[in-house]
Amino acid sequence: MSSLIRGAIAPMRAIAIIAILLTAAGCATTPGRTRSDDPWEGANRGIYKFNDTLDRAALKPVAKGYRAITPRWFRTGVGNFFSNLSYPATVVNQFLQGKPGTGARDAGRFLLNSTIGVAGLLDVATPLGLVANDEDFGQTLAVWGVGSGPYITMPLFGPSSLRDAPSRIFDYFLGPLEYMHIPWEAEWGLRGIDIVHTRSELLSLDATLQSAFDPYAFIRDAWVQQREFAIYDGNPPPETLEDFSDEEEPATGESAADAPAPEEPATAEEPAAEPPTP
Repeated sequence: MSSLIRGAIAPMRAIAIIAILLTAAGCATTPGRTRSDDPWEGANRGIYKFNDTLDRAALKPVAKGYRAITPRWFRTGVGNFFSNLSYPATVVNQFLQGKPGTGARDAGRFLLNSTIGVAGLLDVATPLGLVANDEDFGQTLAVWGVGSGPYITMPLFGPSSLRDAPSRIFDYFLGPLEYMHIPWEAEWGLRGIDIVHTRSELLSLDATLQSAFDPYAFIRDAWVQQREFAIYDGNPPPETLEDFSDEEEPATGESAADAPAPEEPATAEEPAAEPPTP
């Protein structure tokens, strides 16, 4: 447990100065929006089909077996452990987003669960008012004003964007497993358990996905909405006029003022007066 804590604190020390400097510099006032633009839809659908085939053949059966043989209390402990293990990334990104108060509380949550909570197996921080948050470097880039770019589907990892996909590398190196002196077999064994556990938590959504007319489009739209919700901390702004595409403009490019005025309806001619009789 002590090695876990030391491994988690080491990268946080190295990044603390950068986080403070970036916080002092300030963040963008308007976060970059997450778009559903899908110019590479053909390739994305091919990758989605590959991921879905792999999931049906291997990951989903393993996840169902894991859920069948493990009791709820065991799965709760496993979920707490891996959530706590990834929490240093949340702490660092809170500071990078200019939220030092929340970052300090999240750091306290991580240290409390890592010690009293037995390496994160027990969540003792939530009952004390230190609720969990989930921040990543993709959200940080959005807060700095970086737009999402086109939507992409990543092999094995699923939905993402040009902004969010590379940010996974930054968060990966904030994980304590990278700084713990354990055999590589143990490290990747833990990562495998994390993947299986995460998939088992999503089994209840399979029926909803299968009932969708277009599962690919359903996942894409749901992911975009979820990212907006996360970036704006649960309060995404309403759509603005700039969010509408140019296709809604008049095809001729003429404004209402340039349009010719409608002609007045013609009236029936009055009958000519009859000449007076002699």
